Amino acid sequence: MSVLVQKFGGTSVANAEKIRKAAQRAVDARRAGHDVVVVVSARGHKTDELIDLAREITRTPRPREMDMLLSTGEQESVALMAMAVHELGEEAISLTGAQIGVRTDTTHTRARIVSISTERMRELLAAGQIVIAAGFQGVDDGMNITTLGRGGSDTTAAALAAVLHAELCEIYTDVEGVFTTDPRVVKSARKVERISYDEMLELASLGAGVMRSRSIEFAKKYS
Repeated sequence: MSVLVQKFGGTSVANAEKIRKAAQRAVDARRAGHDVVVVVSARGHKTDELIDLAREITRTPRPREMDMLLSTGEQESVALMAMAVHELGEEAISLTGAQIGVRTDTTHTRARIVSISTERMRELLAAGQIVIAAGFQGVDDGMNITTLGRGGSDTTAAALAAVLHAELCEIYTDVEGVFTTDPRVVKSARKVERISYDEMLELASLGAGVMRSRSIEFAKKYS
């Protein structure tokens, strides 16, 4: 079977209804004959809420503890997504970055992926499971939880698609696609039907929020 990676951002899993819709997309892809890996971000404004809570405790939180705290947002999302898939009659399993096998360097709050072990994911896919993977996180060689920085779930999705030799990596967000500018701000913004890696990378580097530059670099390198 061909592998399909689907990534759902925070706005796509903000509440139970949206989680069910995202789960339905994964189930539809599975029933169409794909092995499906779903990468999920923290729900809605969860990460911001956790950051604000930390700041109520201390003005200078240690980076390691911030990673420990912020990684819980994705853990919540993957469990809920797996439950939604179960309700639709398919098998799914939720995994943290560590359980997937995402190894990073030791730079807390903005770590870079060093390697990803695919053995467990491939075994689960072969057994008919939809793999629900926590984006944005991994572990270093000391088994400390690390996070990849803002937009890290996009990076996780592109990296998983690369190591699994996926047919396609789909990024779902709260707009219909890539626009000439932010359509939530400028009503006359036009949707771009096709865009090259370099053009998308330029948009991201200039501040476009729809995708992060590191994920585009991964996508370009591994096609």
